[in-house]
Amino acid sequence: MKLPTVQFTKEQERFREEVRAFLQDELSKGTFQTKCDSWLSGCDANFSKLVAEKGWIGMTWPKKYGGGERSSIDRYILTEEFLAFGAPVAAHWFADRQTGPLLLRFGTEEQRNFFLPKIVKGECFFAIGLSEPNSGSDLASVKTRAEKVEGGWVVNGAKTWSSNAQHAHYMVTLVRTEPVSEKKHSGLSQLIIDLNSEGVTISPIRYLTGEHHFNDVFFDNVFVPDEMVVGTLGNGWAQGLAELAYERSGPERILSTFPLLNEAIEELKRQNNLEGLAEASKLVAELWSLRNLSIGVAKVLEEGGEVMVPAALVKSIGTKFEQKVPEVVRLLMDVYPQLQAEQKMNRFLAESILHAPGFTIRGGTSEVLYGIIAKGVIAG
Repeated sequence: MKLPTVQFTKEQERFREEVRAFLQDELSKGTFQTKCDSWLSGCDANFSKLVAEKGWIGMTWPKKYGGGERSSIDRYILTEEFLAFGAPVAAHWFADRQTGPLLLRFGTEEQRNFFLPKIVKGECFFAIGLSEPNSGSDLASVKTRAEKVEGGWVVNGAKTWSSNAQHAHYMVTLVRTEPVSEKKHSGLSQLIIDLNSEGVTISPIRYLTGEHHFNDVFFDNVFVPDEMVVGTLGNGWAQGLAELAYERSGPERILSTFPLLNEAIEELKRQNNLEGLAEASKLVAELWSLRNLSIGVAKVLEEGGEVMVPAALVKSIGTKFEQKVPEVVRLLMDVYPQLQAEQKMNRFLAESILHAPGFTIRGGTSEVLYGIIAKGVIAG
């Protein structure tokens, strides 16, 4: 499919300057410390509250739920600036990025009225329950079961790689509500599970850095009321795929290591290292192309179009690029990577090197995405 070319308006450029000024001000106050991969590793509920006060959570959602009814391009600009600054947005990230749009499309009016205003105020955080232990990238091999009881469902099973579940209030969870059949994608449903419920256990999976972002989440006879079913019973797979389009196409799939690239370029300028700048400029050119692709997907999403294939393309190419940045910078710069270093360059390089192996895995492995792209090309 051909993606649209997006030109920012003067109003949108002014909005970018507004966001940039806010972040610069908060950074100078010491409200947060810039870091790479901040949309996953920078979880700060107080900062999310500040963002909410600006009206920048759920900014594309209807006003009747607390949203701002702004464009997806406005939200894209906001997201770019957050990531470029390495701001700690992880607390509200998943609810803003995909849970809200999921409920707007498939949720009940009761669910929208209950959850969306809380998300917009920065008072309600969500985790995502898709992957399971021992399943690899086969999301459809769901073993977590929900059995019908009076007034709701009893859930037993486990999810893994659930980002920031230790800080979240709820989890949108893919469960099997019907017996396994020859079509393993059928019989799946989505439930909103209160993570403070009796029977929920959250166990950390630590990064190579020692940081705690990922989790195993275990469900032992957890009761979920009927009103927490999202959409249609048995339609969980299709709903989950729609949700993944939001997860895979955003600028976070190309900008996780941007603070490192930016700092490297500034240092090369200070050194007047023209040869190094020539190499770094190749990364900038690649980033610009990926950015245009990602913005085009955002525009199609805004218009209600189908973006599964281009979203997979953004994610697969973008995360390879993110992995390339620390490798190129490592070879260009005479820098010792160190997580606790005062120098941003040393710290950013250490963070990026240790986070990089996960870039092409989280949100769908590259191999799975290649299959989606191939099928789309054949079908097209």
